[in-house]
Amino acid sequence: MNKDNIAVGLDIGTTKIVAMIGKKNEYGKLEILGVGKSKSLGVHRGVVNNITQTIQSIQQAVSEAENDSGYKINDVVVGIAGQHIRSIQHSDYISRPKAEEVIGDADIDMLIGQVHKLAMLPGEEIIHVLPQEFKIDGQAEIKEPIGMYGGRLESSFHVVVGQAASIRNLGRCVKSAGLELSGLTLEPLASADAVLSQEEKEAGVALIDIGGGTTDLAIFKDGIIRHTAVIPFGGNVITEDIKEGCSIIEKQAELLKTRFGSAWPGENRDNEIVSIPGLRGREPKEISLKNLSKIIHARVVEIIEQVYAEIKLYGHEDPKKKLIAGIVLTGGGAQLQHIKQLVEYITGMDTRIGYPNEHLAGDSIEELSSPLYATAVGLVMNSIRNNTKSATPFVEMKKEEPVIASPEIVPTDIPVVETEMEVPTTKTPIQETTDDKIKRSFFDKYIDKIKDFLDNAE
Repeated sequence: MNKDNIAVGLDIGTTKIVAMIGKKNEYGKLEILGVGKSKSLGVHRGVVNNITQTIQSIQQAVSEAENDSGYKINDVVVGIAGQHIRSIQHSDYISRPKAEEVIGDADIDMLIGQVHKLAMLPGEEIIHVLPQEFKIDGQAEIKEPIGMYGGRLESSFHVVVGQAASIRNLGRCVKSAGLELSGLTLEPLASADAVLSQEEKEAGVALIDIGGGTTDLAIFKDGIIRHTAVIPFGGNVITEDIKEGCSIIEKQAELLKTRFGSAWPGENRDNEIVSIPGLRGREPKEISLKNLSKIIHARVVEIIEQVYAEIKLYGHEDPKKKLIAGIVLTGGGAQLQHIKQLVEYITGMDTRIGYPNEHLAGDSIEELSSPLYATAVGLVMNSIRNNTKSATPFVEMKKEEPVIASPEIVPTDIPVVETEMEVPTTKTPIQETTDDKIKRSFFDKYIDKIKDFLDNAE
């Protein structure tokens, strides 16, 4: 029996959808068993705006991950982002009737449950309630209150809030794709799990995840999440600017950005030119790399300045809130040439590119250690903490298939002695195969239901 805790993360982004299956190996590192990637259709700036296309994209990524790993995915932890996400600071307390008893998990759950009942704006829903520092009977700066005595338990909370409709649409897409939703995680928190070390979180660090549709920010200090924000601009806006500025199609603009793009115009000489094939018999276009860099530079500066405004809002200039570890850049946008230098120039803070390879097993594919997969790796780590078996091996089903033929062949040998011997052994295979048939017919019906749903939706 394989008792491994198989975890699955599903990163529903604006440009790509990634399904990742993994487990912890004997060294506590993350072993990736399979990855599926599909072009994200139906998601704009982190928000689902076409249910049917999103379902199809999810199914494509999931089936690719299943074929890659040999596991059937049952449930997933999904990342959530989008311009509708906002965060608030809130303090709350409970009075314990029995102060002579030690504080336990039930007390913490009661306090968190109380925060979940907060009145939100119409159409909003609480996604995360993250306790920061606790106070017991006025004694402040307690990180772990369990096991202590006290009558009044107080805590400050970081509350992440999102639009209920957007959250439900995301859940519906996952369920209609034939999967169960085992958890929702804010994407910058997932990326932080994948690329930040505990030392950085203690020292103070700002994680900037530049995705296709959004740029996500998570600030940590003293090992605690202090601030989160989602800025509704990402790599797609840069591609759009290149498309407009150079009068070319989107596919060519994306290729130009990834192959020749730089966030620092001074790096390119005036005579560096790229020739792009013209459309349908038209003359090829010549584009100066210096001009290309100027277009990219202008938009990247705008994105970073918005992120820096959020870092200032947190109050990083206060000596107690200083971010000693500086900034960590991750996500697809972090692969842009010279972006690290530009961020350092604008913010004056130490910057590094965050790769998720610190938590990955040594034999992982090199491609997975790209900043592009930071969120997906973080979601798998999150799923491991849920302790659910999110995927089952196809091998178990396949092993039972050869047994199906044996009960039909056995009765052809009629000698009495043999049939007496065979009776106990044939019972178990027959039970297994009928079980298998029930499972298969249920699965077929489920697939048909999804197909009907997609046909009707179209």
